[in-house]
Amino acid sequence: MKERIGVIGGGPAGIIAAGIAGSKDKSVTLIEKNERLGKKLFITGKGRCNITNASPIEDFFDNVITNRNFMYSSFYSFTNKDILNLLEKYGLKTKVERGNRVFPLSDKSSDVIKALEKFLSTHNVDVMLNTKVLDINYANNKFIVITSENKMYFDKILIATGGKSYPSTGSTGDGYKFAEKFGHEIKTLRPSLVPIEINEEWTRILQGLSLKNVTLTAFVRDRKVHEEFGEMVFTHYGISGPIVLSMSNHLHQYTNKKIKLFVDLKPALSIEKLDDRLLRDFQIYNNRQIKNGLNDLLLQKLIPVIINLARIDSEKPINQITREERGNLVNIIKGLPMTFKNFRSIEEAIITSGGISAKEINPSTMESKLQQRLFFAGEIIDVDALTGGYNLQIAYSTGYLAGMNM
Repeated sequence: MKERIGVIGGGPAGIIAAGIAGSKDKSVTLIEKNERLGKKLFITGKGRCNITNASPIEDFFDNVITNRNFMYSSFYSFTNKDILNLLEKYGLKTKVERGNRVFPLSDKSSDVIKALEKFLSTHNVDVMLNTKVLDINYANNKFIVITSENKMYFDKILIATGGKSYPSTGSTGDGYKFAEKFGHEIKTLRPSLVPIEINEEWTRILQGLSLKNVTLTAFVRDRKVHEEFGEMVFTHYGISGPIVLSMSNHLHQYTNKKIKLFVDLKPALSIEKLDDRLLRDFQIYNNRQIKNGLNDLLLQKLIPVIINLARIDSEKPINQITREERGNLVNIIKGLPMTFKNFRSIEEAIITSGGISAKEINPSTMESKLQQRLFFAGEIIDVDALTGGYNLQIAYSTGYLAGMNM
């Protein structure tokens, strides 16, 4: 009689684990509370699915923020090339974009999920959708999984229910409750890769404005603690976008201190070159008011905010702007100042930081050190990384090891 394997959670970690276990001639049941598999996968990469990153696998460790050493066996056992080869085998073509981000050639996350479903079907995985797990017990060397419909018995079990971010996709933290029942410590859950709330009211004026090729720098007590270059967007509460989400991962340790953020709107220009550029523009628009003389340099929506922060009357003619006022403009453009207020809630975060203590899981097998034949994979573990496909690779790689060792 085949060994019975139960996988709870139909995200990327659960899918890979279930398919791999099925390929080893196990009887595998994948239980998913949603009406379809990969619901969170479906919305990643703005609906395009940033599958993984094409950088060398050794570079992945620099992008893991929490417990990177835990990932050595996982990353090297199932690499970014391995997941792409698997997806290609089941019909998915991919492409590499800026930052080595890998996307489906079709730009449709649904095509990634279709390939993964074929993978499961090929290995005879029994998929149960719309099935919520209410409880897990252990007796007589069997795991008893109690769902809204019935009881099921398994020889081994994997919990891959994700974190608490994006609860609309089913990530409501169920797995933490199950893990605690078996004695596992849950490290404090925090939002990771999350937008930032700002104290300054003027950010609301800029709501919806996107900035490209800017530098965002964080200071704590006049010491630079992190810097990001790329795209960001202003919101009604503060700031978001790729560089803000990445920045958030580096600021958790400083939230009990005053954090100042500065946006360099023209990082390609030194202060001297920006001042020269302003002088040239001022000569061209010499008789205009300052509010009408910066259109060649700045986005229209930014101009009144910049002028106000530089303490210049917006009606003042350019030919009356003093050297000091011009210097104020340069300083604001090179360092638009903001004060950190808070992170947005964990429900708005891309990833959950925290979770099941990595010290209580065997990094070579993903098996619990506290309960034999109980495994974990994916976001439920206290491991998280920066944007760029790294978090999904964590899910595939840990799922693979769990599948192999179940």
